[in-house]
Amino acid sequence: MQRYILSRLIQSFIMLVGVLFIVFFMLQLTGDPVALMVSRSASPEQIEELREELGFNRPVLVQFADFVGNAVKGDFGMSLRHNQPAMELILERMPATVELASIALLFAMVIGIPLGLLGGANPGSIWDMLARGAGLIGQTIPNFWLALILIMIFAVNLGWFPSFGRETYQFMGLALPTKSVILPAFALGLFTMGQLVRFTRSAVLEIKNEDFVRTAYSKGLADRRVYIKHILRNAAIPLISILGVQFGYLLSGSIYIETIFSWPGLGNLLAESIGNRDFALVQAIAFFTSLVVVSLNLTADIAYGMADPRIRYGE
Repeated sequence: MQRYILSRLIQSFIMLVGVLFIVFFMLQLTGDPVALMVSRSASPEQIEELREELGFNRPVLVQFADFVGNAVKGDFGMSLRHNQPAMELILERMPATVELASIALLFAMVIGIPLGLLGGANPGSIWDMLARGAGLIGQTIPNFWLALILIMIFAVNLGWFPSFGRETYQFMGLALPTKSVILPAFALGLFTMGQLVRFTRSAVLEIKNEDFVRTAYSKGLADRRVYIKHILRNAAIPLISILGVQFGYLLSGSIYIETIFSWPGLGNLLAESIGNRDFALVQAIAFFTSLVVVSLNLTADIAYGMADPRIRYGE
């Protein structure tokens, strides 16, 4: 198990460095951010002076090495547009993104897993048709298009939900979500719901044909006991991995949804910073979200290895 954990740690570190390298050098191709920070009447000497002050006149590899070294120490630099520490802005926006992603994942789990279990347990039935239909719809409808349709129907025409912004309810010092999160969470979580339906259904159908399930039936065990003790328990093992991956996807893939609903999260902040060529903030968000996603995947892999000894490499 120690060798398995060590290999996953090394892979996660390499992946994180690779993501940072790609994001950093892709940002260099978008243009000079100093051009957006000065007036059109600024002289070339003033532009060069500001470039030198911000460190953009140094070699690109030196800038990248400094960024990685400072990031390890928790220093992500100053936002060029907001004139605030980048990490301070990230921590301000992170609760909104975590709230949205958590509720979206909860919606996907509550609908996707039970529907997949029912479809896999009753192939060819109405439940199976619903499961396959939900999986197909969830994975084919673009979430940004769905978001616009939801706003048109439930916010503009019916007036049931707000069309933009984040509202919270204060209870004992805690900011609890209100109905303002329902539409963006549904639009964001629909794809994950479709994946969970199809994955759970496929897992149940596959496990039902395993030898140990047929052995359990041959011993005279009741259908309910076989289903709960053998089928559900084994189907839950791969779900550990996919849930970790999907939560990371929801955290990092909410740019369109947060922008459409004006949700004050990291996705909205990232879209603004890219448009403003705010290099420091884009790099900080990329590092932070990559770290969160890699950590979630690492945790899921370790939990998967503990639950299923067959995938522990080297043992």
